[in-house]
Amino acid sequence: MTSFAQTLDVIESLPVAEQEGVLEVLQRRLAERRRAELIATVKQSRKEFAAGKCKPASVATIMRQVKT
Repeated sequence: MTSFAQTLDVIESLPVAEQEGVLEVLQRRLAERRRAELIATVKQSRKEFAAGKCKPASVATIMRQVKT
């Protein structure tokens, strides 16, 4: 497996336009991954709510719980 440092070295050896292309691809893939994670979290939360494992709460209540 290629190390992180080796990967960076390979990318740095590319022309600037190709480096920008790599950056764009990585940013798009990260956005897609985050979107997929968010969708999975929402689906799980809805399941838990439907099963009665959680209850609706106001933002103020949630923030108080987070801060404690």
